[in-house]
Amino acid sequence: MTISRRRFIQSSAVGAGVLAASTLPLPALATGEVIPKSGKRVVVIGGGWGGNTAAKYIRMQDTSIEVVLIERGEIFHSCPISNWVIGGIKTMADITVSYDGLASNHGVKLVTDTVTGIDTGAQTVAIASGGFISYDRLVLSPGITLRKGLIEGLSDAPADAFPAAWKAGSETQTLRNQLQAMPNGGTVALSVPLGPFRCPPGPYERISVIADYLKHNKPGARIVVFDANPKIVSKGKLFKAAWDALYEGIIDYRTEQKVVRVDPSTKTLYSDFDEITADVANVIPEQQANTLAFDAGLIPEGRRWVPVNPWDFTATEADNVQVVGDSTDGSTVGKVPKSGYIANSMGKVAAAAVVAMLNDRETPRPSMANTCYSLVSAAEGISVSAVYDYNDEEKKILPIKGATGLSPTSTPLIRQNAEDWAHSIWRDMLA
Repeated sequence: MTISRRRFIQSSAVGAGVLAASTLPLPALATGEVIPKSGKRVVVIGGGWGGNTAAKYIRMQDTSIEVVLIERGEIFHSCPISNWVIGGIKTMADITVSYDGLASNHGVKLVTDTVTGIDTGAQTVAIASGGFISYDRLVLSPGITLRKGLIEGLSDAPADAFPAAWKAGSETQTLRNQLQAMPNGGTVALSVPLGPFRCPPGPYERISVIADYLKHNKPGARIVVFDANPKIVSKGKLFKAAWDALYEGIIDYRTEQKVVRVDPSTKTLYSDFDEITADVANVIPEQQANTLAFDAGLIPEGRRWVPVNPWDFTATEADNVQVVGDSTDGSTVGKVPKSGYIANSMGKVAAAAVVAMLNDRETPRPSMANTCYSLVSAAEGISVSAVYDYNDEEKKILPIKGATGLSPTSTPLIRQNAEDWAHSIWRDMLA
C-alpha cells in the first residue's frame, strides 16, 4: 500500500459525486503505535453503513471520545441502489459519497488503510502500512466475504468472467458495461445463493432492473435465473406480480437450482440439475462474515457469522468489541435482515452503548428500524418496513407487532421514495 493511501481526512463537504479530499499523510513504513493515544478512544473498522454511523454518532454524543475510522477505500460507494447502476438508471457517481463530512463536521479521524490483524487482548489493530492503533473499545463493521470456493471453478476464474457485484464498486461498473456490450437476443445468467445473505431482496431487484434494461434496449434478450432457494426470499408476491405483468418471455426464473460449478471459457453455470451458457453471467456466491472477524477469533468453530449480545452488540467472544452490520449472526441478534438500514440502526445502538460504557453508565435499551425499497422497473418500486424492539423474554431484537408493513403493489411514488431515502440516509451517516 502506498503512502498516499494511508492518511487522515481533514476537511471538505459531503455529497454524491464528491471525490476529492484534503489529507495529511502519516510517516511512511511506521512501526509501533502510529497514533499515540492520550484519552478515551474508539477504533471503528469499516466505512460502510454500520461503521460510518457508529463513528459519527459516538462523536455526536461525546466529543471527548476520540474516534478513528479505518477504511481501505477512499470514497463511499452505496450498496443500496447500486443495482440501479447495473440497470442503467444511475451512474457510479450518483451512488458515491465523500467521507470528508465525518472529519470536518464531527472530528472523526479517517485512516485510509487495510487492517491486517486485530488483537482483542492487547486492544490493538494492525494496519498494512505498518504499526498498530490502540483502542479502548473497537466497533467492527467489516461486511461480508463471498464463499467462492463452494463453486467449482469460480475462485480461479478471471475477475470479469462472473462478477458478483455484491459490494458496490468496480464489479458494479463491470456488470453494467457487459450488459451494454451484450448483443441483441443475448442471454444473461444470474445465480441467487442460499440464505442468509446480504440484502435479501437485492438479487430480485437486480433481476427486475436487468429485465427492464433488456426489454427496452436488447430486443430478444432474456435473463435466466438459477435460485438456490425454493422461492423468492423477500417480497415474493410483489416481485412475481411485476415480472408476470412486465417481463413475459424475458425472465426465466428457476427455483432450487444451486450453482455448483462454472466454466469461465464458455461462461456456463451448472447446477445439480441444469446448465446455462450466457453472454453475461452474474454469479452471487453464498456469504459469511468478513475474514477479519474469523482471524480475530470472534466466530466459534462451525459458525459463519459473529455471535453478539443484541442488547448492545458486544461480541460474545470479546467483551471490548462491538460488531454491527452484515457480519452479525442472526441467530443471536433476532429477526432482522442483513440490510443497509439495519446496519445503520445497529451503528446507532452500538454508538450509544459504547458512549455509556466509556462513561461508566448503564447502556440504553436498544430499538431499531428498517425500510427496504426495491425497484421492479426503472419507473416503479415496492417496499417493506418494520420497527424493532428488544424482547425481554427471548432476549433478541424482534419486530413490534403492528409496526410492520408491505406495499400493496408497485408504484412510481415508492420508486421516488427510494431515491429520497438513499440521499437522506447518506446524509445521516456521512454529513
